[in-house]
Amino acid sequence: MAAIKLTTPLTDEDIMGLKAGDSVFISGEIYTARDAAHKKLYELIEKNQQLPLDLQGKIFYYVGPAPAKPGQVVGSAGPTTSGRMDAYTPAMLAQGLKACIGKGSRDEATKKALQEYKAVYLAATGGAGALLAKKIKSIEPVAYEELGPEAIQRMVVEDFPATVINDAYGNDLYEEGRKKYSRK
Repeated sequence: MAAIKLTTPLTDEDIMGLKAGDSVFISGEIYTARDAAHKKLYELIEKNQQLPLDLQGKIFYYVGPAPAKPGQVVGSAGPTTSGRMDAYTPAMLAQGLKACIGKGSRDEATKKALQEYKAVYLAATGGAGALLAKKIKSIEPVAYEELGPEAIQRMVVEDFPATVINDAYGNDLYEEGRKKYSRK
């Protein structure tokens, strides 16, 4: 398990160099996107309409950041449960999304789509939102501002830490961990 520095946008080569269990440190742009934003994007995809941003090589972070206090770029920015995005994630990956960051397990359809579209699922540490916010250097709205904290926002990050949970080869760190420590 390696510690790998990644710079966005991500390429197929970047993705294929990652394995479940790798620690990554992301620099560049990542985009916030939660349930409500995913639903709106999915509806546009279903209608074959243009999305408000090009997803090619992008990373979605499942977060609704808290408002910034004076002197901060952003408030707490911890991950939300990823399973709520499972119904939409394969369609996002088909549009070129290369990674998503959240917490918790993904469903089988999402894991298969990660393999098909050469993408990865990353976990950020739940409960560490204040620390993760320190890696965010700027944030600005991109789409769906009416959704408040669930709007799509562009965040510029430096060495944002995450762990590869599901790689493009079908490996699942959570399943491997359960097998390793289960009693037979």
